[in-house]
Amino acid sequence: MSFLAPANEWLTSMLGPSGPLMAVGMLGVLMILIALPAFLIRKQDSFDRLHERMTNTDDVQAKAERLRRPEGKDKLQKYSNFLEPQDEKEYSAARLKLLQAGYRSKNAVRTYHFLQFVGGIGFLALGLAYTFYKSAVTQTEILPVDMAIQILLPGVVGYMIPKYWVTRRQAARKEAITNAFPDSLDMMLVCVEAGQSLDQSIVRVAKELHSGFPDLADEYDMVSYELKAGKDKTQVLRDMSERCGVVDISSFVTVLIQSQQFGTSIADALRIYASEMRDKRVMRAEEKANTLPTKMTLATMMLTVPPLLIILIGPSIYEISDVLGGGVTGTQQEAGDQK
Repeated sequence: MSFLAPANEWLTSMLGPSGPLMAVGMLGVLMILIALPAFLIRKQDSFDRLHERMTNTDDVQAKAERLRRPEGKDKLQKYSNFLEPQDEKEYSAARLKLLQAGYRSKNAVRTYHFLQFVGGIGFLALGLAYTFYKSAVTQTEILPVDMAIQILLPGVVGYMIPKYWVTRRQAARKEAITNAFPDSLDMMLVCVEAGQSLDQSIVRVAKELHSGFPDLADEYDMVSYELKAGKDKTQVLRDMSERCGVVDISSFVTVLIQSQQFGTSIADALRIYASEMRDKRVMRAEEKANTLPTKMTLATMMLTVPPLLIILIGPSIYEISDVLGGGVTGTQQEAGDQK
C-alpha cells in the first residue's frame, strides 16, 4: 500500500531495519493494556447482590428510615408562622381552595402564600426600578401620586397573580369534573349491574377515566385508596364531595349514603341519578346555546353596522361634498370675474 511506504521509511530511519516490527509490537501491547481491565472486572452475580443486601442490616434499616421520612426537606418550615394563616378557619379555607384546584401537598398553603409574598415584593422592586429609570431618562420630576401608582400597582398585581391562577384552576377543574361526572355514573352503573361491588366499580371507573378525564379519575383513585386503608366509607365519600366542590357530586354522595343506610339497591339509585345527570348536562348545553345570540349581538353590531353604513351612505356623502365643493369653487370664480 502506497500510504504505508512513508511510515515504513520513517520508522526504518528512526529505529533501524526492525522499526516497523517494533512499532506493531508496541501497538499490540498498548491494546492489551487497554482491554485488560475489562476482562479482569468480574460481574457481580445476582445471588451475591441478594446475599449482600440480606446481610447488611444497617443499610436496610437506614433505607427504611429514609422511606419513612417526608419526601423532601421543606425549606419554608421555619417561616411557617409568617407564611401560614394562624387562624384555623382561614387556614382551612385556603387549604380547601387549593384542594379543589388540584394541589394536594401538605405544604400547598405555605407555598401559595410564599408565592404571593415573592410576587408582591418582586413586582414592587420592578416598579421601583422602572420609576427611577424613567425619572433618569426623562430628567423630569415625577409627582408623588404618579410615583405611588407606578410602584404600588405592580406590587398589587404580583401579589394577586397566584390568587388569580388558583381561582382559574379551581374553576377549570370543577368544570372538567362536572362534564365527566355523567359518563362516570354510566360506567359505574354498568360495573354494578355486572356484579361488582361499589368499591370495585370505583376502581374500574378510575382506570377507564384516566385518559380522558384525569381530574375525576384522581378523585376516584383517592376514594379507592382511602377505602383500602380502612377509612369509613361515609366519611370517604363526604371528603370526596368536599374536595371536588361540585353540587352534583355532593348530591350523588348523599344518594349513596342514604342508599347504604336504608339498604336500598345501589344499582337503582345509580340508574335514576345517572339519567338525571344526563338530562342536566343536556340542559346546560342548551342554556349555553341560548345565551350565544346575546353574546354575539355586540360583536355583530360592531363588525356589521359600520361597513353597512359606509356602503349605503358613503356615496351620498361623497356626492354632497363634491357638489358643495364645486359650488364654492364656482362662486369664487364669479367673484374674481366681477373684479
